Amino acid sequence: MEVIVGSVERMWAIALNTFREAVRNKVLAILVLFAVALMAFSLVLGQLSLHEEIRIIKDLGLAGISIFGVIIALFLGVNLLSKELDRKTVYAIIPKPLHRWEFLLGKYLGMVVTMTALVALMSLVLMAFLAVQGGRHGVTMVRAEILIWLELLLLMAVAMLFSSFSSPWLSAMMAAGLWVIGRNSAELEAFAGSPKLEDSFGGDLLGFILEVVPDFRMFYVSGANFDEAVVSVHESFVSWGYVASAGAYCLAYAAFAWRWRSSPSPRDFT
Repeated sequence: MEVIVGSVERMWAIALNTFREAVRNKVLAILVLFAVALMAFSLVLGQLSLHEEIRIIKDLGLAGISIFGVIIALFLGVNLLSKELDRKTVYAIIPKPLHRWEFLLGKYLGMVVTMTALVALMSLVLMAFLAVQGGRHGVTMVRAEILIWLELLLLMAVAMLFSSFSSPWLSAMMAAGLWVIGRNSAELEAFAGSPKLEDSFGGDLLGFILEVVPDFRMFYVSGANFDEAVVSVHESFVSWGYVASAGAYCLAYAAFAWRWRSSPSPRDFT
């Protein structure tokens, strides 16, 4: 029991240090301000619409959280770990009792805390804008925001994985590329099964890639219907059970990325 408690304490110390380092970064503050500005702009667009003010605020608000959240996730995932490795500060941070996996998991937990705080902050701002227009946040918005949050946690894990063996810029491009592929998995799957690629090497290769890359599309709320108790994902109205299954998928894939990342690599510390 003492071993488990000690391990948790060490990981939590790394997580808190990561959180403090992240929130002091001015880039994150600027990105959050851009997201808030997009939400504020939705008020202007709402005034130009015909009785669609609330819907526009919700749609643009979620889009702002998603778009700028992706940028923040890439920034956190590729910078916070690679900075420790490139500057060799990891040697001063890690005492002998701290294991490699404890350090990596602690860094990721710190990123999770940071992203959770940022998504919660942007969601509160969106709630305030809705209140100004007489709208209601409701459980459907909470579901949509949780799905966005899960997507960002998974993207951070993927970006952190790439940062273990590549430069920050290249890691960001590779992680962003996987995000684009995952967001468009349905279209790419249909293309792989088209007559031009069916039963061909290119079609089989594309199908294999789609099986391996994370399915970010399952977190993407599109065609949302913000009534009392439903939220739409690709025209299928989902429940809390769907949100739970998406969370399990995020946890499983993030664990796979972390397990791969915890294996020794040329850039790792010893």
